[in-house]
Parts: sequence; C-alpha cells; structure tokens
Amino acid sequence: MPKIVDKEQKRKDIAISCSELIHEVGIKKLTVAQCAKTAGVGKGTIYEYFESKEDIIFEIINLHIEEYHEEFQRSIKDVKTTKEKIFHFFQFVLDDSPENMKHFNGYKEYLSIVLAEDNENMKGFNVNCDTFFKTQLEIIIQKGIDNKELMPQAFDFCEGLLVYEKGLALMKMTNDDFDTKVSTKKFINNLFDLIEIKKEK
Repeated sequence: MPKIVDKEQKRKDIAISCSELIHEVGIKKLTVAQCAKTAGVGKGTIYEYFESKEDIIFEIINLHIEEYHEEFQRSIKDVKTTKEKIFHFFQFVLDDSPENMKHFNGYKEYLSIVLAEDNENMKGFNVNCDTFFKTQLEIIIQKGIDNKELMPQAFDFCEGLLVYEKGLALMKMTNDDFDTKVSTKKFINNLFDLIEIKKEK
C-alpha cells in the first residue's frame, strides 16, 4: 500500500527544518534550493508544498506565532491582574534574551522588506498577524471588564495598545538610546490609571 502523506504536517516539518536557516542567511538571501537542501528534499518537493519562497517564510513566521501564543498562554495562566497580562503581551519587544532577539531581528528584516518593496502578499500576511494579536488583546481586556476590574471603555484601547506595541518595536529597531522597558511601564501605568476601576478602600 502506498504511504499516505499528511500534507499539512509535511509542510510544517519542512518549514520547521528551515526555521534556523532564515536567521542564518536572512529572508532576502534565502533561496528555495537552500530550503530543499536543509529539509533534505528535492526542489520539486518544496514546490509540492509551497507556492514560493515567501510561502515558506509565511509558514515559518506562522509557526513562530503559534509558539509565541502557546508560550504567552502559559505565561499568563497564573497571572491574576489584567495589567500584568498586558505587560506579558509586550514581552516580544521587552525581552532582550539572545533567543528572542534572534526572532526580533528576523521581524526587523521582514518589516524592512514589507516597507521597501511594497509587497502585497507580505502586507496581507501582516494584516492577518495584526488581527490575530488584536484578538488576543481583546480577549484579555474583555475578561478584565467582565471581572469588574476595568471600565467598559477599556475595550476601545485594544487597537491603541497594538499600535503602541508596533511603535515600540520600531523605536527599539531605530534608536539605541530608547529605553523600551521604561517607556512601556510608564505608558501602561498611565493607561491603567484611566481604565481601571478603583477599589473602595
């Protein structure tokens, strides 16, 4: 009997095997031939599972987002307040560990391509990523409202928080003197002074 291939899993396996390659050679220099060699398959096989080099990059970023999401859910599991959860949401920009900086610098290159080449596929993918992260924020804020921790108007700040996080990332990428931790702490503390329901003492 011929072996049945789980196409979705095979696609993921190829992307996972090429994940480090993106960090080594960069998005711009990455080639389908390199991906095939790294994954231990022929170029033809790559095209069975991916439409283009971009498609491979999107799949790798998707896998990173899935990982980030799982890690994020784990990290906030025991976190009690909405404010602390929001600080966790900003970890991608705040974390300077070598592993996170590797992903952050990959994101930097990805953004530079989106901005410089006016790439419609990448722009569309970016919109999907933003929608995903905005939804995560909305869930956190809505829970805070439901728990009578935040005012109902807090929900209107979800998009602003996402935009602020993007701005933070950009400042971190372009300004060596900018202190992301200090700025984030100040911003979130000030915001929560406005949207938190003050408990009677």
